[in-house]
Amino acid sequence: MTVATLISVLAFIFLASTAAAEGPCEERAFEDADYIVCRFSAEDDIRLFLNDGSGKKYRHFNFLNETLGENGEALGFAMNAGMYHEDRSPVGLYRENGIDITPINNNDGPGNFHLKPNGVFFITESGDAFVEATDIYLRVKRLPPPYATQSGPMLVIDGSLHPRFIPDSDSKKRRNGVGVDDAGDVFFVLADSPVRFYDFARFFRDELKTTNALYLDGVISRIYAPDLGRNDPGLAMGPIVGVVTKND
Repeated sequence: MTVATLISVLAFIFLASTAAAEGPCEERAFEDADYIVCRFSAEDDIRLFLNDGSGKKYRHFNFLNETLGENGEALGFAMNAGMYHEDRSPVGLYRENGIDITPINNNDGPGNFHLKPNGVFFITESGDAFVEATDIYLRVKRLPPPYATQSGPMLVIDGSLHPRFIPDSDSKKRRNGVGVDDAGDVFFVLADSPVRFYDFARFFRDELKTTNALYLDGVISRIYAPDLGRNDPGLAMGPIVGVVTKND
């Protein structure tokens, strides 16, 4: 290999690594588990999606991306955004474009959603994102946010782990969730390795430093992260959270 060729190869590697570093998503390891972490701020266009203009559920990232493309937009990131019934309708509160599609669900019951406290991820008119326990969300007086999705359980509550998580639980699963730190940055996380609730919550609190974090879903969790070459296939989804970009 000539010196000129070597310099070209090194320059290509440098540019490729720089481009990867500039993307919102990255692969990270924490205590023998692999994670995908995508970080955004209030300046990013974070939205929730469920139905297209005809009232039909998107169900897959590609269908959503095609619809956005009709308006000169595209998905820069997406993942499933909460639990849903067999018909793909949300289990808890789901609010899109200022309209409540399903009401808040504060009932007791089985399953992860009802492992209280559960919580709400919501985005305000200014683009600021928050995660709050459901009882706090109900108690605080504010203008209704344009976007909100309820899921459960909460992972981190004001800096503390959910009190019902078991450190040595044998329940390890693929999981996804969302957390917000004190600076207002939003972290969407997919556990690419099976993890306990306890370990997943610790990743948000101890590694990402998020004061509050919410579990979104489990084994069906999928991610769309084009900067990492990820467009996970899988079963049809209910609610989807995405970051929208403009097409060039």
